[in-house]
Amino acid sequence: MNRRTLLAVVTGAALLLPGCTGTAGTSKGADAKAPTDPAQVSGDITVLTVRTDLVQDGTMKKYAAEFNKTYPKVKVEFQALTNYEAEIKIRMNTEDYGDVLLIPAVIKKDDYPKFFASLGTEAERAKKYRFTDFSAVGGKVYGQSPVGVMPGFVYNKRVWREAGVTEWPTTTAEFLAALKAIKTKTDATPYYTNFAAQWPLTSWTYVNGSVHCDPQATTKLAEGDPWAQDSDLRVGDRLLYDIVKQGLAEKDPTTTNWELSKPQLAKGEIATQWLGTWAIVQFQDAARKAGADPDDIGFMPFPAQTDGTFCSTVGPDYNQAVNVHSKHKEAARAWIDWFTDKSGYDRDNLAVSPLQNAAMPQVLKPYEDAGVKLIELDDAAGAEVKLIDDESEVGIYKPDYRQDLVDLARGAKKGSLDDFLAGLGEKWTKTQQNVAD
Repeated sequence: MNRRTLLAVVTGAALLLPGCTGTAGTSKGADAKAPTDPAQVSGDITVLTVRTDLVQDGTMKKYAAEFNKTYPKVKVEFQALTNYEAEIKIRMNTEDYGDVLLIPAVIKKDDYPKFFASLGTEAERAKKYRFTDFSAVGGKVYGQSPVGVMPGFVYNKRVWREAGVTEWPTTTAEFLAALKAIKTKTDATPYYTNFAAQWPLTSWTYVNGSVHCDPQATTKLAEGDPWAQDSDLRVGDRLLYDIVKQGLAEKDPTTTNWELSKPQLAKGEIATQWLGTWAIVQFQDAARKAGADPDDIGFMPFPAQTDGTFCSTVGPDYNQAVNVHSKHKEAARAWIDWFTDKSGYDRDNLAVSPLQNAAMPQVLKPYEDAGVKLIELDDAAGAEVKLIDDESEVGIYKPDYRQDLVDLARGAKKGSLDDFLAGLGEKWTKTQQNVAD
C-alpha cells in the first residue's frame, strides 16, 4: 500500500470490531513513558506499517539504522500490511498486534485505553504537537501521527496553463469552467475519479471545513444535516456530480486504475484528481520514472473562499500507538518519539510536520504565497460522527455512496441529485436522534 490510505481511518473511531471477545484489550490501561536514558533502553520491537513500498525498498531499514545511533540496544523489525484495516482487525482479537501499530478505524475512540498505552497528557503534548485531540481520551493521548495531511487537488500545471487557466479557481463554477477549457483545448482527461479503486472517492468527505473555513465542521456533522443547503459536503458532492454529469471525467469510471493514474497525470494525460498532500511525492516520483517534469505536479485548494481567502483543513495521518500488551513499551515509545521528531519522515514525504513550531514544506509555498488559511478541525465530536455514520449506514468514510453519486451523474443509476442527497440527510438525522436517545 504505497498510498496514504484514508484520512478517515486515521481521525476517528468506528464501532469496535464485531465478535471481539475482549481478550486483546485490558481494563487496567497502561502508560508508555518516554525514556530518560537512550543507552539503557532495550528490547526487540515490531512496528506495523501500511508503507509496503518503504519496507520493500529498504527505506524503513535506513530509518531503523539511524534510530539505532541513539537507541543501540533496540532492534526494530517492520511488518507491512497490504490490507491494513482488514488484517489488523483480526490480529486485535489477540494480544499479538505488534509493539507499535497504526490506530485503526475499527477501534472505538473511548476504547483506546484498552488497546493502547498512553503517551502522556493532552495538555502537555499539545504544547509540542499538533492534532493531539484526535487520539485523546480522558485527558490522555494514545497516538501520534508523524505527519499532517491536507486535502486538495493534485494537478498538472502544464496542462492547466495550456488550457489558459493560470489562477486557482475561487468558486466551483470557475473550477468547472477550467475543466471545460482543459477538455476543449488539450487532449487530457480533465478530471479522474479513480472510481474503481473506490477509496479516492472517500477523500471528498474532506472538503468538510474547507468550504466555509469552519473549525467546528465536524461538530456540525454530529448536530445537523451534512447535506443541508450550502453545507460543505453538499457543495463538494455537487461539484463531483457536476464534473461527471458534464462529461469532464473519464469515459468509463469502472475501468479506472489508481497506479496507472499517477504516470498518466504526471505526463499530462490526466489533468486533475482530488486527493491530498500525501500524494504529491508519489506523483512527482511517477513523473521522474515516466521522463516527465516533476515540477509540473501542482496542488490547489478546494475552489471556495471565505472573506476572499482560501481555506484548507490540516489533520493527522495514521496515528502510531503502543500496544498496551507490549513487553517493551519504553522501546516502542522511543521509536514513536524519534520517528516523529527526528527521522525526517515528514520532509521525505513533503508533508506537514506534526511539530507546532515547524515550517510548512517547500512544496506548499504556493499556499503560503496565496495566503491559504490552514485550520485544524475540532475533533471533540469525531467519535459521535463515526457512530452516526456507522449506524445510519450512510458511509461518509466509505466509498459506496459516492460511487452511487457518480453512477447517478453518468446515468447508470436513476434519480435526481436533490432526492439522493435528501435521502442521505434523512437517514443521518434520524440516526442522530436515535443516538441521542
